[in-house]
Amino acid sequence: MIKFALLGCGRISKRHAELLGNGLINGAELVAVCDTSIEKANKISELFKIKSFDNMHSMMNEVDIDVVVVLTESGAHARNVVELAEYGKSIVVEKPMALTLDDADKMIEACDKNNCRLFVVKQNRFNVPVQKLREAVDENRFGKMVLGTIRVRWCRPQEYYDQDSWRGTWANDGGVLTNQASHHIDLLEWIMGDVESVFARSTTALVNIEAEDTAVVTVKFKSGALGIIEATTAARPKDLEGSISVLGEKGTVEIAGFAVNEMKTWNFLERNDEDDSVLDKYSVNPPNVYGFGHQAYYEHVVDCILNNKNALVDGLKGRKSLELISAIYESIETGKEVYLRFKPKYCKLGVN
Repeated sequence: MIKFALLGCGRISKRHAELLGNGLINGAELVAVCDTSIEKANKISELFKIKSFDNMHSMMNEVDIDVVVVLTESGAHARNVVELAEYGKSIVVEKPMALTLDDADKMIEACDKNNCRLFVVKQNRFNVPVQKLREAVDENRFGKMVLGTIRVRWCRPQEYYDQDSWRGTWANDGGVLTNQASHHIDLLEWIMGDVESVFARSTTALVNIEAEDTAVVTVKFKSGALGIIEATTAARPKDLEGSISVLGEKGTVEIAGFAVNEMKTWNFLERNDEDDSVLDKYSVNPPNVYGFGHQAYYEHVVDCILNNKNALVDGLKGRKSLELISAIYESIETGKEVYLRFKPKYCKLGVN
């Protein structure tokens, strides 16, 4: 059994603890949890009868651990991973892997130096309909790509941001682009290919936070295709959708639902025998916006470790989507089109 430990026992930790603590991941078990608030850690440890800590170094020294899952606030990811890397264990870090490209580079370097695996959580890549979409891309069923669009229309009221002092801050969190929409931005780039440039606008419409709760972005891909990112946590009174649509010269696919989970459109000029059953076969209804992808993601992590396989999203691939998000914020601050492979000058993300 591969022994997992959780660092950070906030909102997202519930999903990770349920999967690992309830034995839902073959070959994995939850052995410890840690949070600077021992009360938060104790809630999980009591539920699964495991050890709890308020200091991660104590946890690493006292418990036999194979993989540490970093679930702290985004601004702490880099510091946590760099320190944990010295123990030589595999590390899973929630999105975004860091808030600055310099921090992402430090994480990758530390893990390389200490010969430990770094996995970045991008669970939506494992959604059943998303996997089917990727298959169509790999088979070149779209032909020339024309337009890719993601829509994140979720509800996060002021009460959500007031749960923790770091939420919605530039130094430790960012806004809807960094937090809620980062998975979808990763999907857009994974499906449509490398990005050439972005132009973006944002606003803080309905809540009192430093960062944005609403943003729109136009994207130009290196292939010549265009893209649109629409992201907001200002949907009221509840979550509306988390969707992606892809248009090409030979077909159109739209995955809807509130967690990129429902195959809504699957149309291709060149049909095959399976196409008629895709809408029914590749739609699932998850209980919340986290979807079912975390389970498949953890199964992937276990498989990579046991069989020495390459991770679908390692540190370098996690950095790639962070670079795109950083470019978007740079465009917001400058009011200009920003080309990728740039050095941030005005991006506020991760800056104290």
